[in-house]
Amino acid sequence: MATVSIRYIVHDVDAAIVFYRDHLGFTEVMHPAPSFAMMSRGDLRLVLSAAGGGPGGGQAMPDGAVPEPGGWNRFSLEVADLDAAVSDLRARGVPFRNEIVDGVGGRQILVQDPSGNLVELFQPRLPEARLTGQS
Repeated sequence: MATVSIRYIVHDVDAAIVFYRDHLGFTEVMHPAPSFAMMSRGDLRLVLSAAGGGPGGGQAMPDGAVPEPGGWNRFSLEVADLDAAVSDLRARGVPFRNEIVDGVGGRQILVQDPSGNLVELFQPRLPEARLTGQS
């Protein structure tokens, strides 16, 4: 059962399902409508809502503003070998926003889903930076 839930607004829910399932190892939990799906990976639940799709998380706000994908917020997935993960994803045509960055706690890179939402792939350098129970 997921202990953390994140919602991403996407342009195309079906394309997002394929991306997260086939490239990042998520499992499709449900897809009851074209504008909504729920994915999981370990303790993480990823809720996908179509921009402007309603009712639900993608619907317009009372002031008329419509949620949209992209930006800089992201969640991180820990990987054991960042270079190998990046090489594999690049070979499959997955886009990145940057190159590998060497940080204080580890190495990271930003991969983009089909709507431009970011996922950070992170290889910890320090034991304190590791996610509990991850390889």
